[in-house]
Amino acid sequence: MLLEKIHSPQDLKALARGDLPQLAEEIRQTIVQTVSSCGGHLSSNLGVVELTIALHYLFHAPEDKIVWDVGHQTYAHKILTGRLNEFSTLRQGGGLAGFPKREESLYDPFNTGHSSTAISAALGMAVARDLRGERHRVIAVVGDGSLTGGQGWEGLNQCGHLGKDLMVILNDNEMSISPNVGALSAYLNRLMTGNFLLKMKQKVKELLGQIPQIGSPMVKWAGRIEELLKGMIVPGLLFEELGFTYLGPIEGNNLSHLMEAFEGAKKLKGPVLLHVLTRKGKGYPPAEKNPSVFHSPPRFEVATGQLVKVDSPLSYTEAFSQGLIELAREDDRIVGITAAMSQGTGLDRFASLFPSRFFDVGIAEQHAVTFAGGLAACGLLPVVAIYSTFLQRAYDQLLHDICLQNLHVVFALDRAGIVGEDGPTHSGIYDLSYLRHLPHMVVAAPKDENELRHLLKTALCHSGPFTVRYPRGSGQGVKWDEEPKCLEIGKAEVLQEGREILLLAIGSMVHPSLQAARHLREKEGIEAAVVNARFLKPLDLCLIREMAQRTGKVLTVEENVLLGGFGSSVLEGLADSKADLAGLEIERMGLPDTVIAQGTMQGVRAKYGLCWEAIADQARRMIREHVPLKLRLGKGSKSRS
Repeated sequence: MLLEKIHSPQDLKALARGDLPQLAEEIRQTIVQTVSSCGGHLSSNLGVVELTIALHYLFHAPEDKIVWDVGHQTYAHKILTGRLNEFSTLRQGGGLAGFPKREESLYDPFNTGHSSTAISAALGMAVARDLRGERHRVIAVVGDGSLTGGQGWEGLNQCGHLGKDLMVILNDNEMSISPNVGALSAYLNRLMTGNFLLKMKQKVKELLGQIPQIGSPMVKWAGRIEELLKGMIVPGLLFEELGFTYLGPIEGNNLSHLMEAFEGAKKLKGPVLLHVLTRKGKGYPPAEKNPSVFHSPPRFEVATGQLVKVDSPLSYTEAFSQGLIELAREDDRIVGITAAMSQGTGLDRFASLFPSRFFDVGIAEQHAVTFAGGLAACGLLPVVAIYSTFLQRAYDQLLHDICLQNLHVVFALDRAGIVGEDGPTHSGIYDLSYLRHLPHMVVAAPKDENELRHLLKTALCHSGPFTVRYPRGSGQGVKWDEEPKCLEIGKAEVLQEGREILLLAIGSMVHPSLQAARHLREKEGIEAAVVNARFLKPLDLCLIREMAQRTGKVLTVEENVLLGGFGSSVLEGLADSKADLAGLEIERMGLPDTVIAQGTMQGVRAKYGLCWEAIADQARRMIREHVPLKLRLGKGSKSRS
């Protein structure tokens, strides 16, 4: 195999160009085999194999900086930059990350994971290069979806303004291209990037520009004629107006066309945008046929493309989807909004049933939030379904456009907590901290999929901003109540009585806490009370104070960072309490102030003590060992660690 000889881009350059199509096929086979066994992003990675080969064949990484937007299309890049032997560890604990990671390789100059950041980062690198007097190239590879995000256009705007030498490759994988169009496009771009024609174009522009009154319009018309020849009038003109030299479209799965285009583009000065058309799932028929299904599939059978299904309870995403549809049938004011994640958030079924009440705004979370605010201001009931990690991108809009106006917008936060294999860029472990201090915001987390349904109903019956956060993956397999009902906002739920310690949990940590309490009672005779806090804001401080006084010991448990999270909220509430809490001992369990590494959700939870065994151990120590605790509350007492 050719691939076995490739340990770096230098080895790639030693191959004859005629061998590169075979190499592309071997890379595709490797990606399909690996993703079929461990999951990951497939369609987009299969589409950029030739593009990746051409980049590393003609440019000189790591001296040349290649920045990949989002980064879920970098599997071929990882394979060609010395990580083939580790590729089977992709997205596993201690293995290769699913996204670019500076700590992993010199060939990854910038960590990515969220969309629309690459152009801004690449421009920063280009400016730094020039200030340091260096001469390497900087290339940003962005998908067409990334340009639905505002930051991508902000980066393009400044690129054109500064005029730095920078190449942006627009990987357009939503458009098909016929061989004839591709061949014509490649031929024309070969002409357009030739030295003679480039000089002629510049001379003509200079001459036309000197003609009073009509010179400038004539220059623009000349540009329009050129774009007509290329076959892409609007995109070319748009990018040219932003200050870029536009080249394209190029057939992105044709190595010879890519090579010619890159060689021509290397001769150009200033910002260059190369428009490349690729096909998602290229080379693997099931992924070509259903690119969205194979965007990020679980394990599957390579021969058939059949996804490996594991019997499991209804997922939280499915529960949200069913619950929202149920409520939307009864109230036509309900509107669903997503930011390019209709399938991931479960809103695809809502969209098929209520197409006029569904809006996919693209990768534009800031717009999604303010758009929802406009709907709410006019009496509709918008539900913004979004991943916890992506709502971070719209923090100012949450505060300024929703909470300060006390608008009734419901935020359904999927993938809250640990997400597992996608790693730190996708971890939803900060939302309790960044939501709880926003004015008017109600923050709730269900203990199971049935309670999610009730909280969704509660949120829609409320009259202000309301967030329901829930984890990735399967629910608890509980039976659904006949009808969704409104819960009392700020009211916790006592699941088990006990006199020795209070396990105070929220969301995904309720059931592990309950399991820990049952183990302590049945195996060790320890009586632990368990409370499902249900609401982070407002807290049920009356119930918490009462049970804290009764037990004398409280252990809070959350799947969120400890800094500013649920446990912090409890500490603050009790510290501000007028009740006599002298001698009360409190410990918090949650995630530490560190980057949470990738791995299975169960493995990561176990590593950081968010499993029933660790909860039981901590409760046992608090009861039996009387070790110094993190905080004592009461008159005249001092905090101590």
